[in-house]
Amino acid sequence: MSAHRIATTYAKSLLDLSIDQGNLEEVKEDINTFKASLESRDLFLLLKSPIINKGKKKQVFDAIFSGKLNKVTSAFFDIVLNKGREMYLPEIADAFLLQYKSHHKITPIKIKTAVAISDAKLESIKAKLLESNITESSLDIVTEVDPTIIGGFVIEVGDKLYDASVAHKLETIKKEFLTNEYVKAF
Repeated sequence: MSAHRIATTYAKSLLDLSIDQGNLEEVKEDINTFKASLESRDLFLLLKSPIINKGKKKQVFDAIFSGKLNKVTSAFFDIVLNKGREMYLPEIADAFLLQYKSHHKITPIKIKTAVAISDAKLESIKAKLLESNITESSLDIVTEVDPTIIGGFVIEVGDKLYDASVAHKLETIKKEFLTNEYVKAF
């Protein structure tokens, strides 16, 4: 089974359980805490390591998170560790947060520009996206500055990509010239 499928299945189970228990927001905060702890390369490599046995991983996990997590989240992590699926925990956390946003009708948007975008422009883009039928009623916008796109912008809405960058247009023109079979005769 693929990592994406495993992560999606476990994340859906956690989401459903936390909704049933009435502590979705607490579980979301626990998942955010867990994701923040994954910035530690040692913890990330521990979870991904096939050499370290699951008993040792559980001890380390308990030492880090014991008493800091909601009982639902703690029980969920115990199940994942006992099933030997701890290597998928980073992906499960990402999948959970995506499903959480979907449950609350929040569309994740990523906007990449060559220079920093002003707040007025960002509000204008947000208004246009909300008017369209491609987004939900609420947006989670992340901006990124990437000088390599030269100008314009690239917007990711869910799994859709709208590339209106100068770099993309130049690449398109370059491909047209390379495939042009017209040779001027003298």
